[in-house]
Amino acid sequence: MHIRTETKEELAEVFRLHYEAFGKRENESRLAERIRHSSGFIPELSLVAELDGKVVGHVLISKAEVIEPVTDNRAEVLVLAPIGVHPDYQQQGVGGKLIQAGFEKSRALGYSHIFLIGHPSYYPRFGFRPAKPLGFELKQFPVPENVFMVYELQSEGSTQPIRGELRYPQAFMG
Repeated sequence: MHIRTETKEELAEVFRLHYEAFGKRENESRLAERIRHSSGFIPELSLVAELDGKVVGHVLISKAEVIEPVTDNRAEVLVLAPIGVHPDYQQQGVGGKLIQAGFEKSRALGYSHIFLIGHPSYYPRFGFRPAKPLGFELKQFPVPENVFMVYELQSEGSTQPIRGELRYPQAFMG
């Protein structure tokens, strides 16, 4: 399996992949399209997993911000969504390889944190932790605390600590 940046020629294939991966609904496919057309899009962080010439997985990591409530200081961070694996290739490690490759590229680009809203029994195996106990809030979406998670890309002490409210960009609002 080869993990690499998606190409423009693969956009329709990635759309179909998310459609199939999420039970034949377009929500995640449309989200990826909106993100690609937003200021938060980072082309290097739209990754595909290719196997035998076929795109079998995709992850999109894009810009968001954390706003410190007292000072109103803003820090640029990343959010992971969507991530999808074609049903024929699920539970074979494709998603995990996409996540790890996303971590590496995000770290190389100098980002400090990746946030997500995701399944609490899946994402912790990659190092995601509940965000609220670490000083982060999410007010835009009413979700249980245990699904709002963060992965710290930089080693402790290598970046200024940030805390505050995560703000997803407009592309996530549908």
